[in-house]
Amino acid sequence: MREKTTQEIQQEKRLNDNMNRIKHKLIVISGKGGVGKTTVAVNLAYGLAMNGHKVGILDVDIHGPNIAKMLGVEKSKLVGSQSGEIEPIEVLPNLKAVSMAFMIDSPDKPIIWRGPLKMITIKQFLSDVNWGELDYLIIDSPPGTGDEPLSVCQLIPDISGAVIVTTPQDVAILDSRKTVLFAQALKMKVIGIIENMSGFVCPHCRERTDLFKSGGGEKSAKELKVPFLGRIPIEPGIVVSGDSGKPFINSTKDTETNRVMERIIKKIKLTLTLS
Repeated sequence: MREKTTQEIQQEKRLNDNMNRIKHKLIVISGKGGVGKTTVAVNLAYGLAMNGHKVGILDVDIHGPNIAKMLGVEKSKLVGSQSGEIEPIEVLPNLKAVSMAFMIDSPDKPIIWRGPLKMITIKQFLSDVNWGELDYLIIDSPPGTGDEPLSVCQLIPDISGAVIVTTPQDVAILDSRKTVLFAQALKMKVIGIIENMSGFVCPHCRERTDLFKSGGGEKSAKELKVPFLGRIPIEPGIVVSGDSGKPFINSTKDTETNRVMERIIKKIKLTLTLS
């Protein structure tokens, strides 16, 4: 086995020191794309910050980084400090963000990298970013159980747990079950499953229609003996808020979606407090 270089040892120490200053580290994962995982991650981070917590959100979706746009800071760029650390982007006084989107010249530019380079980048985000003292670090991972979520779990051995996002239809439920087993294989706590896009709520009459079925996420959670955190319905305001860089938990007050997300955040906080 190759011996670690002095530089590698120093970076690992910086990473451990950084992570020790963060109380709770959560990774948001999904078995497949298109289930609204990043929307959930962004609103989870924003909602925790609105509750007065110090929060960071890290986008490790190297090929499709979207949190910058959803938080309304897509034109920002990461800069280094005099001490050599990377300064995260301040979204709110108590909410910091880091993403590949803050490092590329154009949002249209593709990132064409293999696994090892992605691992190096994720390690740098964890070790060299000046996260400071945080209550929560929310990590938004790309779909599936590949390099990025595996790297995060290997680099943060004391990770608090995984929040799994799915939609109600069978194909999404099938893939979400794989993410539960992925987390369990890595001995990572499953905080719970969120069923997103669970019914369309008409903005005019408020009638609910189950476009993609309903209840699949809860059924899967029961069968796998993991917590079910809640169902987030489809509302047109979610799309508008995401595209405009205004998380729906802050911009769509007094809606069912907002109330559900607030209940989910309370459940996650309670789970972490009791663990």
